[in-house]
Amino acid sequence: MLETRKEIEKTVLVYFSVKDGKNSYDHIQSLNELSSLAETAGAEVVKSFYQFSHNYDSRFMIGKGKVQEIAGYVEDNNISLVIFENELSYTHLRNLEQEIKCKILDKSNLILDIFARNAKTAQAKLQVELAQLEYSLPRLTRQWTHLSKQYGGIGTKGPGETQIETDRRLIKKRISVLKEKLEKINVQRKTQADERKNFLRLSLVGYTNVGKSTLLNLLTDSDVYVENKLFATLDTSTRVLNIKTKDTEAVISKFPKKVLISDTVGFIKNLPHNLIESFKSTLSEVVESDLLLHVVDVSNNNFEEQIKVVNETLEEIGAKGKPILLVFNKVDILENKEMIKGLSQKHPNSVFISAKKGINSAALILKVKEMLTHDTKETVIKLKPHDYKGLSTLYGNSEIREVKYLKTGIKVTIKTKPSGKKHLEKKTI
Repeated sequence: MLETRKEIEKTVLVYFSVKDGKNSYDHIQSLNELSSLAETAGAEVVKSFYQFSHNYDSRFMIGKGKVQEIAGYVEDNNISLVIFENELSYTHLRNLEQEIKCKILDKSNLILDIFARNAKTAQAKLQVELAQLEYSLPRLTRQWTHLSKQYGGIGTKGPGETQIETDRRLIKKRISVLKEKLEKINVQRKTQADERKNFLRLSLVGYTNVGKSTLLNLLTDSDVYVENKLFATLDTSTRVLNIKTKDTEAVISKFPKKVLISDTVGFIKNLPHNLIESFKSTLSEVVESDLLLHVVDVSNNNFEEQIKVVNETLEEIGAKGKPILLVFNKVDILENKEMIKGLSQKHPNSVFISAKKGINSAALILKVKEMLTHDTKETVIKLKPHDYKGLSTLYGNSEIREVKYLKTGIKVTIKTKPSGKKHLEKKTI
């Protein structure tokens, strides 16, 4: 892991692929993203290496000659850190460090470090620590002996047990403790989720640093932390839809009930699986939402690939099939405005906005309302005479079209989805 340090670490990046890279820009895009990650972690990237070859040394992940080239550059330029785009095994890490003579990380390790730096809440910190330990367990060296302090020295080492075996056992025990703590938090979160069933729920999803937090601030008149860095947001923030403009207030007033919007952690290519698993309880907010706003940085030359990565991650967390509205953000800095016409034809279920400048926010709200209410129908719920508590429940949870007070009861005409009627009848009758 990158540690707190007084001096910025001079860093080189490495990308390797067995595919022919002559007609592909994958390595450029990958190295640019890796460079942004490294800078987010506080490193100074001074050079990048890449190699395309079917003939590589399995000890190093890359060719022996490329290893020697990198080792020479590291020595000549006082480099303290080398980061690989490719995921490295413990054997790769050990062999590379012996040859290159400096600290070696892979992209997964780097992302985990950034998450550790940005985690603010107790839940996020536990989730990151769990992911770090599960990632490190198969790559174990002697770096985990500090865990023995948490459990005491006596009794932590069995007869004939090596130090590595002791460390492995301590890590497994710590993983078990973390999972128990997270399960308790998850129970609390489920209680909160039950309380939110009286609201319509949206989740902002998307690649990291596409402007989700800025959009949350726009739509909810909030001041959620925003920074132009990867993974600036880890903790889910939930707010009530409350955009204050002349064009949107009338539309919002016609929503059948209040709308909650949740901002979620950004996704990225090759996001470590352990991290996704650890954050599943947080990301369950996405799975439970009525609508996903997939925010896309349309000014990014690689946005189509980013859309693909987000869709794959949504499938992995169990959100496949959820209604999705593509929100193409940052149109204010899009150089080729002609792209919008082609994209709107390719993605008819989309809107084009600038969250930073508030451009086209009214169109976004209209589209959200359309998607949330497209299959609603007028239906009637009959309450007992003087059941004003049930009537109050309906007012708080649905769009009331008409109320008639009859001798036999209260006849309430509401606008809701078929599934919503059953839910409301259970709450009121």
